[in-house]
Amino acid sequence: MARFLAAIAFLAAALPVLALDHSHRAWDELLKKHVRFVQDGNASRVDYAGFARDRAQLKAVLDDYQKVTLAEFDAWGKPRQQAFLINAYNAFTVEKILRRYPDIKSIRDYGTVFGNPWKDKFFTLFGTPAYLDFIEHETLRKDGAYDDPRVHVAVVCASIGCPMLRNEAFVAERLDAQLDDAMRRFLSDRTRNRYNSASGKLEVSKIFDWYGKDFEKGHKGYSSVKATLGRYADLLADRPEDRAAIRAGKVDVGFLDYDWGLNDARP
Repeated sequence: MARFLAAIAFLAAALPVLALDHSHRAWDELLKKHVRFVQDGNASRVDYAGFARDRAQLKAVLDDYQKVTLAEFDAWGKPRQQAFLINAYNAFTVEKILRRYPDIKSIRDYGTVFGNPWKDKFFTLFGTPAYLDFIEHETLRKDGAYDDPRVHVAVVCASIGCPMLRNEAFVAERLDAQLDDAMRRFLSDRTRNRYNSASGKLEVSKIFDWYGKDFEKGHKGYSSVKATLGRYADLLADRPEDRAAIRAGKVDVGFLDYDWGLNDARP
């Protein structure tokens, strides 16, 4: 019996570990099934109850992400790395919500000091205990790693104030187009980003306040918050003269209160 068990263990160790599916098909199927567009497709709500019913499929996705080794990850090109990290962040965020759903009104119900959902090591990544802030702030936002401010419209904190959770997985082959589309959709949502013609000021998401420095790194022309908003002036204002002023950087910028309410599709 001992020899038999040893032989089985040897064979199991010899079997190749399946590489990650970089199409993220399983996660993509869950998103298509459980994410609903609202506000003309510029925001979304998540059917957490549906995700709860499909918890086994979600667990399979998370298990696959947790099997990735650092050596594998380091061998990928940057677009594959970014797509993996963004998808992992969003999938683990859904899992975090499900751990208390339906008795949760906000991800902040976990606490912002004790029980902090972004610092809680509730999963593993690259073989070590990990947490959401590790993915976002210590990896995706690490200086010199990707320097792409569009990450802020891709990772979603399960809140109404966040950019929308897309109903598709991010993939390396379309990453640029997906991130650009996410920026356009977010800045098209007048509940979170808009020009106030009465005050003559831009009123935009607190994301541009919290992470303003990320928009100063020069990635693809994102040289400042004002320059970023200028690129999307046609989405933020209706009158040609207002759009021109925004493009010229002549409009003051203020920041709206952030809505931490759960982005739940439940009425």
